[in-house]
Amino acid sequence: MKRVSLHQTHETLGAKMIPFAGYLMPVQYAGVNEEHQTVRESVGVFDVSHMGEFLVEGPKALELIQRLCSNDASKLEVGMAQYSCIPNDNSGIVDDLIIYRVKEDTYLLVVNASNIDKDWDWINERNTHGAELRNISDQYALLAIQGPKAVEAMSSLSSIDLSTIKYYHFVIGDFAGIDHVIISATGYTGSGGFEIYCKNTEVQQVWNAVMKAGTPFGIAPIGLAARDTLRLEMGYCLYGNDLNDSTSPIEAGLGWITKFNKSFTNSEALLAEKTEGPKRKLVAFELNQRGIPRHDYTIHDDTGNQIGIVTSGTMAPSLNKGIGLGYVSSDYATVGNEFFVRIRKNDIPATIVKLPFYKSDLKN
Repeated sequence: MKRVSLHQTHETLGAKMIPFAGYLMPVQYAGVNEEHQTVRESVGVFDVSHMGEFLVEGPKALELIQRLCSNDASKLEVGMAQYSCIPNDNSGIVDDLIIYRVKEDTYLLVVNASNIDKDWDWINERNTHGAELRNISDQYALLAIQGPKAVEAMSSLSSIDLSTIKYYHFVIGDFAGIDHVIISATGYTGSGGFEIYCKNTEVQQVWNAVMKAGTPFGIAPIGLAARDTLRLEMGYCLYGNDLNDSTSPIEAGLGWITKFNKSFTNSEALLAEKTEGPKRKLVAFELNQRGIPRHDYTIHDDTGNQIGIVTSGTMAPSLNKGIGLGYVSSDYATVGNEFFVRIRKNDIPATIVKLPFYKSDLKN
């Protein structure tokens, strides 16, 4: 198991460490519900340094990204970020990722930790026109500072006015006494905030400064368990649960990042699927009775026939009810429809709802 640079810090803070995507990662500190509410109400900081980072550079960089990714990266200007996915040849997804345009011909791809090696091999095998590729995953750390008080709490750490950084935009500047830090107005929680990219050799200084600046605002370290409940309340997909090598972006509800004004891997088949309509769709649902839906629980109609499967589920701390995502036959995938989630041999009624589960004025 690999260890992130702040491993000892997390242990000192009392974190429960678990294996995750090849790393020992903090899953919780004070407790999932408490950490969840800290992010929803004030500010928390996640160490997500296990994520992967690739640099794609040179005059052929954009051409490679356009061929490999579903979204239209030509729309990116320097200082902008974009959510996208890498389709495979069989209408599935290699990975979902964020693309940053750092310079005119330099792009940063941020990929899921569990897919670093797979993504790296996939991209290199298809780099037939000479883009310059660098895997810098082991050199960089990533902290996510999330919550409605994040901007105010962190304002003293940079000469940049953090409130001016638009959603899915970023700047490269000073932060916590370190120059050339990426400060990105992105996140996975739906409660606002930033993601900070710095070198492994710098992350302890950044962490210490973030915790000190955030103390008057009630900042706390947050583990991966609360990260999962936060993202699920927003309906954000998680690779390995809601997305994988056999789920298409169309059935996963990611048509908005699948642009057919260009050619990319398997784009013709995905266009046909969009035109004809997928056989199944990813839907969001709330349980109508007490219960907690879990990954791989089956979904049934009122006669007991299986019509789908749960991909993500939890007891939502902000809503105090069971919520989940799951794939069901397209015939059933309409907001307001009811079905049953089988939980320990009991069929619990559920209703398909519109995302997000948790309503907030904040976007990231």
